[in-house]
Amino acid sequence: MTEVLLLVGTRKGLVLARSTGDRSGWQFDPLRFTMNAVYAVGVDTRRATPRLFAAADSEHWGPSLFHSDDLGATWVEPEQAPVRFPERTGAALARVWQVQPGPASQPDVVYAGTEPSAVFKSVDGGDSFTLVEGLWDHPHRKDWFPGFGGQAVHTIVPHPVDTERVTVAMSTGGVYRTTDGGASWSPTNKGISVRFMPDPEPEYGQCVHKVASHAGRPDRMFAQNHHGVYRSDDGGDSWREIETGLPSNFGFPIVVHPHKPDTVYLFPLTADGERMPPELACRVYRSDDAGESWRALSAGLQQEGYYSTVLRDAMCTDTAERAGVYFGSRNGELYASNDEGESWQTIARNLPDVLSVRAVTL
Repeated sequence: MTEVLLLVGTRKGLVLARSTGDRSGWQFDPLRFTMNAVYAVGVDTRRATPRLFAAADSEHWGPSLFHSDDLGATWVEPEQAPVRFPERTGAALARVWQVQPGPASQPDVVYAGTEPSAVFKSVDGGDSFTLVEGLWDHPHRKDWFPGFGGQAVHTIVPHPVDTERVTVAMSTGGVYRTTDGGASWSPTNKGISVRFMPDPEPEYGQCVHKVASHAGRPDRMFAQNHHGVYRSDDGGDSWREIETGLPSNFGFPIVVHPHKPDTVYLFPLTADGERMPPELACRVYRSDDAGESWRALSAGLQQEGYYSTVLRDAMCTDTAERAGVYFGSRNGELYASNDEGESWQTIARNLPDVLSVRAVTL
């Protein structure tokens, strides 16, 4: 029997949903963190009971990072703010955009990506974090600027074996990589275009919306850019377009299948001023050959008059043998597929707009 827990971060709080069996029926807990925007949720499955994370942003109290060790029954906010900038930076945390556990060989390492653009590292499982100063002090920082959603590190991809190697992406700045544990960082954007700048192929400055890879094939990476869908086969040293067959090369999320490193999911949008699905049809696109071809997955999804958007962290998979795929929209709908995207059901309507979704198979 497959039991799945969904964490859904919304503009007005956190929703937890649980399903057993074939994942066709779902039970929802009451909304938590009411009137907090939950931009990031995370799951650390390296513990006997997974630790859950929720990055909650209160307009009154400010941003913080909570965790739960009992699958969401109770939540803990550390006595000291877990993510905070050192005084010497003169910066203040706007919000946490990403919570990412480290590799299996470092069971207490957790990373956080923030606005303003920075990476923090925890070595105590996420109770406290320290600024990764090598990226903060990078000479390119003065040239990074906010994208439409803010200037933030929204993607962190730790190498599954090489503990010194971590890839991050930010809007706007591009993809950067460290191979020495964060002491130094290099831009790795060769091949990713910037169509809105005078130099269409700068060393950095790309507006990368999301990067994903499979732990079993870490050198193959996929990127959804602000115009452009890309693949790297050399760990980010170079990228090439893989958008043939897509109705648009613009969008936000990109997700890799948990067991098939060449299977990738996207939610294309019409660029750039509309940011609505092409032909106003709600369709997920899947490639089973690492982006060489794409197929629309629409069974069960609204095919006329659909205007909503799916944000960069609002799509995910579970790790069941036949993977479930999930996404939430800005109009508060939550969709699930229990057959790897072949068919979909709407499992919630009228939620606050969905900002982040993660699934854990228990």
